Amino acid sequence: MSIVKEFKEFAMKGNMLDMAIGIIIGVAFNRIVTSLVQDIFMPVIGFMVGGVNFENLQFVIQREVLDGTGEVLQELVAVRYGSFLQTLFDFLLIALTIFVVVKAINRMKKKSEDVKVEEVPTPKDIELLTEIRDLLKK
Repeated sequence: MSIVKEFKEFAMKGNMLDMAIGIIIGVAFNRIVTSLVQDIFMPVIGFMVGGVNFENLQFVIQREVLDGTGEVLQELVAVRYGSFLQTLFDFLLIALTIFVVVKAINRMKKKSEDVKVEEVPTPKDIELLTEIRDLLKK
């Protein structure tokens, strides 16, 4: 029974719950950003470079060999550099998006911390009384 109690205490610690919430939000955010990259950015980039679908780009080392019935005798051997380029673009756009979001959050956080507390100058009579008090202490 003590193991269950220890686990409950561990799981209910603030750091553990914060981490779990962060992971869940991170996964959801990742899905949003991935969709943004794949469904919005990449079709536009593909269109701008001449209608290229990057995922289909490949360098064929050995062609697929078929028999008369259409059965594959030897598999296609290819370097799929297009898939690599797609993954690289995904990473760069996701990293850029996360950078922009974190920068915006930090800017908002900084603005909330920069509440200017204007120092009111101490009136002359108070300064004089402070000096007198300090002199009397000596």
